[in-house]
Amino acid sequence: MKLSRIALAVALTPLAAHADQTSIREVQPLVVTSGRHAEPIEQVTAATTVFTRKDIERLQVRSVAELLERVPGVSVSRTGGAGSQTGLFVRGTSTAQTLILVDGQRIAAASSGTSSLEFLSPEQIERVEVVRGARSALYGSDAIGGVVQIFTRQGSGDGLKPYVRLGAGSNQTFERSLGVSGGDAYTRFNLGAVLDETQGIDATRDNFGANSDDDAYRNKSLTLNLSHRFNDDLKVGFSALDQRGQAEFEDLFSTSLPTTDFRLSSLSSYIDANLNDTWNSRLEIGHSEDKRDTGNDQPQASSDAFYSFNTYRDSANWVNTLTLNDRHEVLLGADWYEDRVSGSENFNEVSRWNQAAFVQHRYKADAFSTELGLRHDKNQQFGSKNSWNAALTVPFNDDNDLILSYSEGFRAPTFNDLYYPDFCFGGFCSASANPDLKPETSKSYEAQWRSRYSETGALELSLYRIDLQDAIVLDQNFIPQNVQTARINGVEAALKQELYGWQANLALALIDPRDRDTGHTLTRRAKRTLSLDIDRPFGEFAVGASWRAVSGRYDDAENTRELAGYGLLSLRGKWHASQEVAFDLKLNNLFDQDYAEATYSTSNGRFGYNSEGRTALFAVTWTPQL
Repeated sequence: MKLSRIALAVALTPLAAHADQTSIREVQPLVVTSGRHAEPIEQVTAATTVFTRKDIERLQVRSVAELLERVPGVSVSRTGGAGSQTGLFVRGTSTAQTLILVDGQRIAAASSGTSSLEFLSPEQIERVEVVRGARSALYGSDAIGGVVQIFTRQGSGDGLKPYVRLGAGSNQTFERSLGVSGGDAYTRFNLGAVLDETQGIDATRDNFGANSDDDAYRNKSLTLNLSHRFNDDLKVGFSALDQRGQAEFEDLFSTSLPTTDFRLSSLSSYIDANLNDTWNSRLEIGHSEDKRDTGNDQPQASSDAFYSFNTYRDSANWVNTLTLNDRHEVLLGADWYEDRVSGSENFNEVSRWNQAAFVQHRYKADAFSTELGLRHDKNQQFGSKNSWNAALTVPFNDDNDLILSYSEGFRAPTFNDLYYPDFCFGGFCSASANPDLKPETSKSYEAQWRSRYSETGALELSLYRIDLQDAIVLDQNFIPQNVQTARINGVEAALKQELYGWQANLALALIDPRDRDTGHTLTRRAKRTLSLDIDRPFGEFAVGASWRAVSGRYDDAENTRELAGYGLLSLRGKWHASQEVAFDLKLNNLFDQDYAEATYSTSNGRFGYNSEGRTALFAVTWTPQL
């Protein structure tokens, strides 16, 4: 993908504003992830992208990864079709260096450090907030590249509203969901169930062993969200998400038909109280699980290995917001969580805890505002770690702000890194882990320009640098070591514009993620990404199109295997046949582009994983009026 193509897309995006369009200012949402308490998105200091339930339905996305690809600076790699392993790279950082939360709960597996985004159903999501840039001063470990928080569906509070959605499409794909939401001024709830099934695609390009078969995927999920407000000063809530199913994948070295039975679940409860006019206090208690059982669906095959990795996390968070006056605000909090692992592997340690305290002060003057935060983590394995953040906001006028910020991040080594059992064969054993590992650390410097240049347009520009130290990589003996240093320079742009009834959203990113020791580009990071969405309603009808362009990337640390860039065009349409019935049609990868986001090797050579070609999905949604 050439830079000239990106420049052309920017030039073609409508920039002029017209008075008869919907004002951008009227739809600014409240966000909670950037500062760990609710505030208007215009006031947050971190670069933040928000997707609401309306966005999810308008874009007709089929996976969380498909939604996150629209965020500036975010690229994704997948090893096949639906349910395949998904890597998320935020601002050039690794998959494990971005914190993923569901209703405030960490969902990353303690064994590998990665989060199972491929198993989360968009039908169970109310909104997604993506914070770009290190936030360890508020969240601790994993928040080097940023924080992605997913909120499950909630009740609207205006009566009982059942909903049913049925979809069918390419590759024998069937999507079914139903639920009911409701409530009143005091109580709100949502209860939903989803069943997604697909025959899938053949993820590999060779015919070695059983690799020529399609890789099916089945996911069933339940979600419950309940909240009750006793009065203006006291609110309690509970949420639960359970996703479980089976994903087939390829055995690259044998003739087996392996499958993974998975379960991803989280529970969260909270009490939110205004103790007085100055003090708001919120207490959260939660539990999350990530379970993987991998086996063989072909008993007669030569390989029938079975292994399982199960991780459990209990947590408690206490966040206090003190509004001292119109200029001073203080955030005080404490976090605790404990991780446990079990399964077929006998880890040398099976649990560890982390406890932390943090404070953040905000000052707002007429000509500027500041933010300064500090967090202290104490971990059972690596001891103590301090993380800082600071920001200065200078408003040039009501419509233009300059934000200069510094933030630190760190990531604790995983159980696999630290405690994986030794590999033994024929009476000889060799180490597989390194209990002396230190946390990975980062320092980030950023300048943001935010402009609401018209009633119907907004532009955000970010220029940043991230310095990574003690990054964990495998040495020549496949033992993890703190040896890599990296520097990531990047530019991001996000543009929103409404013109003649069309809504356009453009996200552009240019990054240079380099290993400072070798000068090589970091693995699977795309240097240039662009996402463009255009939508327009026509009465009961609505149409839209999306273009996603990704530059080439390297699939190995030595930069000898390059994956070609690609561009994908998708079309969508919606018809509201009545107040109760709506029809959706989505065409992905309209020109049937052949591309790969990762490679694999067998005895026959190295190949790129297949990605889905042209696909179609037709769905009908019924929302009966009661």
